[in-house]
Amino acid sequence: MGSTTYQVCRASSDDLAELVGLLVDDELGSGRESVADLTPYREAFAAIDADPAQLLVVVKDSAGAVVGTLQLTFIPGLARQGALRAQIEAVRVRSAERSRGLGAALFEWALDESRRRGCSLVQLTTDKSRTDAQRFYDRLGFTASHEGYKMNL
Repeated sequence: MGSTTYQVCRASSDDLAELVGLLVDDELGSGRESVADLTPYREAFAAIDADPAQLLVVVKDSAGAVVGTLQLTFIPGLARQGALRAQIEAVRVRSAERSRGLGAALFEWALDESRRRGCSLVQLTTDKSRTDAQRFYDRLGFTASHEGYKMNL
């Protein structure tokens, strides 16, 4: 993309502080995330990294800085004739890198990886307040086909 080279790779524990930084560098995450204590993030990262159905990736620029991330979860199911589906979560691109095609390239990578693993469907959710993200997903060809619900426990 332009003169900058990016690499998508599996996240490592060495990337954790930068990953949390991406969560904090987000309009919704800025109020609920913190880099002050990485302990809960380390525990979550260890669980994600140990689960073969999870793939947490980072996007690194040519200097090795983390500028993007997403998590893919591979979900087997009985519906759709036993289809495997991919769930895309926790998509973040550093604010200074947005609107340059990096997000679209990351999604292209995620869709290719989902196909490579045999998924027949890719799904995601987005906060209703993220209207820019919704337009982005529409442009990528996603369809707002379902209404999502959550309950804090």
